[in-house]
Amino acid sequence: MFSVVRVLVMLLLVASAACFGLYLFTREPRWLRLGLVITKWTVIAGLVFFGVLIVEQSFSGA
Repeated sequence: MFSVVRVLVMLLLVASAACFGLYLFTREPRWLRLGLVITKWTVIAGLVFFGVLIVEQSFSGA
């Protein structure tokens, strides 16, 4: 499960970097907005993932 999440987060980061690169190349604001949205959801997914890990570890130790 962790490898799937890791690959998904890496793909999202690559997609956001590609959007930022396209923005620098074309100067179209839609690429900047899309890159920011992808980055926001990547951060949210990472926080949820680590939150689940912390809760899982705290309950498995008790």
